[in-house]
Amino acid sequence: MAVDLAFDDRGSGTPLVIIHGLFGSKRNWASIATKLALRHRVLVVDVRNHGVSPWDDAHDYPALADDVGHLIRTRVGGPAAVIGHSMGGKAAMTLALSEPELVERLVAVDIPPAGSVGGMLEVLAALEAVPLEKLGDRAEVAAALAAAVPDAGLRAFLAQNVVRGPGGLRWAFNLAALRRHAAAILGFPAIPPGRFFPGPTLFVIGGRSNYVRAEHRDAIERLFPAATLETVLEAGHWVHADAPGPFLEAVGRFLGPR
Repeated sequence: MAVDLAFDDRGSGTPLVIIHGLFGSKRNWASIATKLALRHRVLVVDVRNHGVSPWDDAHDYPALADDVGHLIRTRVGGPAAVIGHSMGGKAAMTLALSEPELVERLVAVDIPPAGSVGGMLEVLAALEAVPLEKLGDRAEVAAALAAAVPDAGLRAFLAQNVVRGPGGLRWAFNLAALRRHAAAILGFPAIPPGRFFPGPTLFVIGGRSNYVRAEHRDAIERLFPAATLETVLEAGHWVHADAPGPFLEAVGRFLGPR
């Protein structure tokens, strides 16, 4: 069953929905959304089990796609352009393949329609090992992650998801549900033969990332026959954060002056 997602709504014009990735939130896309809102009505969501959206026992791509489809039907009332990064990109692709009438055009940011590489399981283990009850702020959380997460940028990103509740610090995402559904998050749904999304599609690839590889071209071309691929050479997996200028240029060209 779809949940009502929390979202920020800004700008006016043709509708555009942005879906963040694993361990992220709508807050991570605020600056990008503000710039895109100069030409579009931009709705940036917190996906289920993240941010301030509801927590739910289910966490797979059909469920995430259903949530975004529900948002588009109830808050937009017609098709929208959809941008999704990483896990959010898989949710966006799943929505486009299951309910293409809701997706006017699609942007998948550094993610293919296939199983993912990456250290999700290691990061989950590191998060579970953090003694939040003994820590006082995000800086201490980042320090507690240092041994298991050597990348300082990733540590800071993860620590942003710590919030203070009545009993002390807690994660803003549903760590138990994400652990339980890790295999589904790393995978991609089986798509029935002959199904594809006919609409305009852009894959924005980080030049320093290994998420989208040559062996994924067949699946991209089969499922998204109108797709184009654009690589942002100076970016890693978080293309929009690593190179916001080139990212906005690529997405702006694709969305057009609408």
